[in-house]
Amino acid sequence: MLKRRHGSILKRHGSDKRRRGSSSSVELELLPHDVIELILERLPVESLRRFRSVSKKWISTIDSPRFQSRQLNLRRQSRGHDLLFVAYYEDPPDNVAQHALGSSSSCRYRTVKFPFPNLLLCYGSCDGLVCLFCIDTPNVVVNPATRWHRSFPFSSLQRRIIDKGPPFGSNPIYELGFGKDKLSGTYKPVWLYNNSSKFGLDNVTTCEVFDFSTHSWRNLVPSSPYPILRFQKPVYFDGSLYWLTDCVEETKVLSFDLHAETFQVICKAPFADDAPRPSNVVLFILDDCLCASEKTWPTQVIWSLDSSSKTWKQMCSIDLTNTFPLFDRCGLMPLPVAILEKNKLYLHGRNYLEPLMLHDLNTKSFEVVSTPTTPGDCIYYFESLFSV
Repeated sequence: MLKRRHGSILKRHGSDKRRRGSSSSVELELLPHDVIELILERLPVESLRRFRSVSKKWISTIDSPRFQSRQLNLRRQSRGHDLLFVAYYEDPPDNVAQHALGSSSSCRYRTVKFPFPNLLLCYGSCDGLVCLFCIDTPNVVVNPATRWHRSFPFSSLQRRIIDKGPPFGSNPIYELGFGKDKLSGTYKPVWLYNNSSKFGLDNVTTCEVFDFSTHSWRNLVPSSPYPILRFQKPVYFDGSLYWLTDCVEETKVLSFDLHAETFQVICKAPFADDAPRPSNVVLFILDDCLCASEKTWPTQVIWSLDSSSKTWKQMCSIDLTNTFPLFDRCGLMPLPVAILEKNKLYLHGRNYLEPLMLHDLNTKSFEVVSTPTTPGDCIYYFESLFSV
């Protein structure tokens, strides 16, 4: 009742303002500000950006971290996440695709492009923020909903590669992760890379952490005790980043606590092969759990990790026969992106221009949702007002 009654007042305010100009501000003063806040918290980001023009008090409210946190939490509780396709080319087609997924019209699939050439996307999003990077281009954090962005400088890894060239033939594995220190509320980009003899470094890996408060990178000692597996993007979940390790005896799951800034092996990976092909395995987030998947053609198995017992449970097994030739049989395995209504699994191909596909876990059917016209990545995503 509160939402319906006062929501109509806000709509009436918009039309009144067009007719009467600033005189409608008198009407707004009749509403207690705490009631206005309750109404605003339930509005989408696009509407909140417009309502910032109402008054300085509204700007102060909408821009406050407390309000932005409540707005994001309410969005998560009320309608779940959207899917976002981030195009990598500087000038992809101008049309923006947006349509409902499944039978839930509240979940949207959107395509966005950014005016930053040659960038790649860190896995997933954090509080509605996404992080893009490239070896020879300054890194940037972006809020796709508000179009706010902030660049941050080259790390020492990027500068070494710019100066000496990429260390081809010497295990050139490096990936940027992005997440949030949940205790202090700060966001941290993190480079973790396997060292190369070309760089003249003796330790197995090097870790660099960026501090937005000082706008500088710092090396972390000690770094990871294990090299990381190629073709793997760090996965952010619940205050930590996760990688798969490149170990001879068995593949492990490595975590990096963004508050304590320490590495820890949390468990063995659930793969049938102790030393799997990197293109056939992947970590990701699904249904608010850390998950892993392995492809052994024609089957792809998905496991979820029990965070308390650190044990794996098989979620499902997918017959990929019907996805061929839409997904490359010999290329990178499809990435599970989201699961809706408990049985609708969305898979996105990680090879060139592969589609977003819906797999019904009950009927075992497949359906192409969208086929990209430009290279990019699909991620789960919540709209927010956050910035760094």
